[in-house]
Amino acid sequence: MSKKPFLYIVSLVVLFGCTVGPDYEPPEFEQEVPDAWKSVAAEEIESPGSPLETWWTTLNDPKLVELIHEARTSNLSVQIAAERVREARAQLGIATGRYYPDVVLDGSYSRQQASENSAQIPIPGIGDPFDSYDLGVGFQWEIDVFGRLRRGAESARAALEASIEDYRDVMVVLMADVAANYVEVRTLQDRIKYGRANVEAQSDSLQLTQDRFDAGQSPLTDVTQAEYNLANSQAALPRLEARLAAAINRLAVLLGRPPGAVDDLLTDASQIPDPTEDLTLGLPADLLRRRPDIRTAERQLASQTALIGVAKADLYPTFSLSGVLALQSLDSSNFFESESTTWSLVPGLRWNIFSGGKIRNNIRVQETRTQQLLFAYEQTVLFALDEVESTMVAYEREKVRRDRLYEAVDASQRTVELVKTQYMSGLTDFLNLLDAQRTLASQQDSWAESEGQVVQNLIALNRALGGGWSPPDPDNSPKENAQEILSTTDSPGSEP
Repeated sequence: MSKKPFLYIVSLVVLFGCTVGPDYEPPEFEQEVPDAWKSVAAEEIESPGSPLETWWTTLNDPKLVELIHEARTSNLSVQIAAERVREARAQLGIATGRYYPDVVLDGSYSRQQASENSAQIPIPGIGDPFDSYDLGVGFQWEIDVFGRLRRGAESARAALEASIEDYRDVMVVLMADVAANYVEVRTLQDRIKYGRANVEAQSDSLQLTQDRFDAGQSPLTDVTQAEYNLANSQAALPRLEARLAAAINRLAVLLGRPPGAVDDLLTDASQIPDPTEDLTLGLPADLLRRRPDIRTAERQLASQTALIGVAKADLYPTFSLSGVLALQSLDSSNFFESESTTWSLVPGLRWNIFSGGKIRNNIRVQETRTQQLLFAYEQTVLFALDEVESTMVAYEREKVRRDRLYEAVDASQRTVELVKTQYMSGLTDFLNLLDAQRTLASQQDSWAESEGQVVQNLIALNRALGGGWSPPDPDNSPKENAQEILSTTDSPGSEP
């Protein structure tokens, strides 16, 4: 048979082929995103343009920068996310590999002897043993007429991009978690420091009342009240110390270390980080480009949209081309002669003309999954806007609360000094001094907690804005972006 009919068939199929299913278009939900932040707090937050990629440097704490640097390479969640990028990149390689034919080299040798008794008509020499040599190359190729393979690769490519955004989201969360736990450690250390100072002051008051009681200048109730006040303050410390130990252990786990491994790094009770008063808010629409979780949701939608085309392609016939080119001989001496050549070329067609509705129902499944992911994308955008607005207000209002508490602490300290002087002079009773000391202890604890909460809210705001990763080169392909991520991890996984 002439080769021309086969070439004509392939040419016509490729020429008139098409890609079925909807072409993906990014969601238009950004039209619903407001042009500016609603909260008036946005006007009170300075925005001189500090980099969101390294926002933790504005906290002005070298120890925190050191811990975050370690977490970027050692955290196990980061390693898991990197392995998922590797998996998605390999899946894309599988999908694009389906464009090409599967070529198989097959060879065999056999020596056999036919049974003389099995032949109905005796054939001379039929009982003699003989050799058989066979070596050939076969191929099987699905011709992607209706775009089933192209849509599959499109879906895998978007899935790879979604895994990259997942990795970035892990980084955003990790940077915020490390910073938040570090600030909690420093806040608790501050609260414990104030608690111990108050215990020491109240111990002095107890000794004072005891001395005055021994001298007959004060009643026994002053001593018992001082004992009660001291014991109550001492009882508050173990809970703070337990919380401190838990925060340090969480920090160790975030760094990929066992609990207790970073205790030595945090033994010095440094101050709560004092952030630089600058913050890059940007516009609400910037969140769609900045937040990795939003970018992930959009890429997942793109991946699922392509699967509609994969499902619709099952409505149409599948064309294939297969063939074999081989050498076959009964004698090794003439195995490579042209007369030993055998070949076949087989164009094929397969069309599922009846499936009991399975194909069309599968299309409906893919369409409704796409609609679900569209709603999920829109919901992710709304949650992101809400998170930024809420943390913005919390950050600004907590700063006001912190400043008022500082004024309260200052006033309480002066009150304790005045009341203690009056008590020593016999101008007031011990109950007033006791109340003043309790108030001071409470205000100092609240002020230290608020000071830490201001920084915690700032961290939450940077996380809500999607800070903690650097945008890639827009000209890079998904595989290049994946390689850039994988090159920064220490994962032992092999490269596909």
